[in-house]
This record gives sequence, structure tokens and C-alpha cells, in this order.
Amino acid sequence: MYFRRKAYDELLHWKENYADHYAVLLEGARRVGKSTIAERFAAREYRSYILVDFSMASKEEIACFDDISDLDLFFLRLQAVKGVDLYAHDSAVIFDEVQLFPKARQAIKHLVKDGRYHYIETGSLISIRKNVANILIPSEEMKIPVYPMDYEEFCEAAGNNYSMLETIYKKKKPLGQQVNRKLLRDLRIYMAVGGMPQAVEAYVNGDNFARIDQIKRQIIRLYEDDFKRLDPSGRLSAIYRSIPAQLSKDMKKYRLSSAVGKRRKTQKEESLIYDLIDSKTVLPAYNVTDPRVSLTLTKDLDSYKLYVADTGLFITLMFMDRPSTENEIYIKLLADKLPANLGYLYENLVAQMIAASGRELYYHTWEKEGSTHYYEIDFLISRGAKVSPLEVKSSGTGRHESLSEFRRKYSKNTGDCIVISQKDLGKEEEIRYLPVYLTPFLCT
Repeated sequence: MYFRRKAYDELLHWKENYADHYAVLLEGARRVGKSTIAERFAAREYRSYILVDFSMASKEEIACFDDISDLDLFFLRLQAVKGVDLYAHDSAVIFDEVQLFPKARQAIKHLVKDGRYHYIETGSLISIRKNVANILIPSEEMKIPVYPMDYEEFCEAAGNNYSMLETIYKKKKPLGQQVNRKLLRDLRIYMAVGGMPQAVEAYVNGDNFARIDQIKRQIIRLYEDDFKRLDPSGRLSAIYRSIPAQLSKDMKKYRLSSAVGKRRKTQKEESLIYDLIDSKTVLPAYNVTDPRVSLTLTKDLDSYKLYVADTGLFITLMFMDRPSTENEIYIKLLADKLPANLGYLYENLVAQMIAASGRELYYHTWEKEGSTHYYEIDFLISRGAKVSPLEVKSSGTGRHESLSEFRRKYSKNTGDCIVISQKDLGKEEEIRYLPVYLTPFLCT
């Protein structure tokens, strides 16, 4: 089953404007659909294409790259091995899982310069950086990030009317309890399933949540197998698995010591964080020291939080202490009847929605005067010349002291102060209330 993906549209833009001078690399975590997107694009937009999958390439395919000094001979051999004819200016070559064969990535410079065909690469970044130490990274390479399916892509796959949400956002009027509850139930299905194409396909095909959960567990195990190749000690897996627990404790920043059991982090353990971020399985959010200036320029690289790149996987990670997550748990989640305060689950969802728009994640903390406690803004979004502080709540009720204090402290630079929750659209004094399903429209 194929789902419409926004990365396809970005590939169209690349083909029309840049493909004669640049190859394109679809980068992202494993199982987000990179290979499917690349092959469908090549099949629909070119007269012919050749796919070289380096995770299962034959000796004959690999041998084609032994000598690329004679490109005429290289292309003849490749066409003969694959049994596909290539047509000048109307064929594509896909290098799938290119991180497994860096020599092919290095050859991109010469292949693009030759100009006969277009080149699409896919790769899982957790291995790319480790495998390029001794090769020349081609400057003739553009990158397109591929994320898990965002809420718009999910709605389209599931047959929900996403365009209606945009209309609701623009009108900025309350919907009423009945409509709001219905839209929240739809969103909680996305939270439970997530955006991994395999899980979405199972949902669309009518599989129950226990089956969908098993698919998500297989993906997590695949990630952890990758982690163990980089770090056999298991610390990288521990860092990944501890994300839900750390978010549930409302920590000021991610604490390595809580994950790996050491009081002081070593340089090697810090490098594991970069490996995890490179894998695209997590989303880093950086603490901004001065939100009056550029968010990028004042981010603190030593003070960050980590979110799981897919909220469906996040939910499965929450229950990894048991062999499977029962249908009953998912039913309670969909009905919003899980006993715990799940503000951190909605926080992870909002992080995923912001990241899917192509934005980096930022938050801000500062100390309360005369107290050991601190104020915290969950997310900051630049909108024009202003910065909008976002607070994520599971209910939307209660005090919003941090938002009020942020507006007072940074009044000249502050845009709308927004509470994202399950509460209907509304406004109270200086605070706007936004249902969580409208979050993507804040980022456009």
C-alpha cells in the first residue's frame, strides 16, 4: 500500500530545478518510508530506473563500482547486471541504503558531473556518519529529510478531512464540546498508531491495536539492533528507552546519569547522544538562554530534552516492560481514561508536529527569584519578529504562571502566548487556547 508523502513533492521540486546538478539524499530513521518514496518517484517520473539496494546487493552489482574512471563502461556493466536500459536525461539511479557502501556515495560527484542520469540516495543516518570517515563527501548532494507520517499524511491515509482543521484554525472560533471531543478522538488514534508507514498500513487494513503494537515493537527492536552495533554496552539503547520516563518526571533537561547510571558523563557518553540524534529516531529540543535574540544563536548545547521521533513508538516504549501492550490499554488511551497524567505524551506529540514542519525544537527555563524552582516554557516558535511561547497540557485547566511571567519579562519580543491542550478554542486575557490537533498550523 502506498500513501501520499510530502517528500514526494520535494523530490518533484528537486527534479524540476536541481537534479541536473545535484543528487538527492533522502535522510531519516529506518522504516519511515524512504526507499518506498524513492522507488515510486523513479517509477512514475522517469522512463526507466535502476535500483541498487546495498543491503542485499550482489557481487556483480558491487563490482561495477571497482572502477568508475570509464563511466561508459560503468553504465554498460550496471545495465547488464540489472537488466534495465537507461535513457539519457530520462532515467534515474537509486542507491538504497547508501550508508552501507560509501564508495557509491563518493562516486556521486563524478556521476552528477557526467550529467546523463539523475541520482537518488537513501540512507539511515545512524550509520552514515560512521562510514564516511575515509571518503570525500560529495558537495553535489542535496538532502531531503523524511519523517514519520505527519498528521496531515495520516488523515489522508485514514480518510479523515484534514482541510477542515485548517478552516477551523483560521476562523478561531470555539467548536463546542461535541465536535472538539470527536476531533480529539481522531487525534488520539494517530497518537496510538503513530506515523510509521507499516503501523499506519496495519491500521488502515483494520488490524487491532495489539497487532499494531507488535509492528511498532519490531521497529524499536530494529533500532536497538542498530544501537548495539554502535555501542555493544547497551548504553545507547538505555538512553533511548529512558526518554518517556524522563519526560514524565518533568525534568529541566535530559539527564544522562539517569539513563546510564553514572554521576558524571564522559566524552564517550556525550558522543552517544550525537549518535542517537544522527539516527533521527529522536528529536532534540535545546534550551534557549535568551529568547529575545535568535533562538538558534542562543541555544545551549549542554541543556536539552529528547523526544521520540514518532509518538506511536513513544507509547509502545512506555509499556516495554511487558511482552505486549494489550488492546485494553489502547482503548483507554483513545477514551482518554488512562490513570496517569499524560501531559508528557501530548508534549511528545507537539514536538513531533513542530519538527515535521521543518522547525528545530527550542524551550526556555529560568529561575524563580528567591526559590529553588524555575519557570519553564515547553516550546518556543519564531513567528515574524516575535516569539510565541507554547505550554502543553493534557487538560488545559490550571494556572499558567510560566506563560504570564514570560510575557512580562520579554514583552517586547512576545507574540501570542498559547496553551496547547484538549480544551476547545478560546482566549482568556492574554492567553490563547488551542486544541492539540491544530498545532501544525502554528508552524506554517
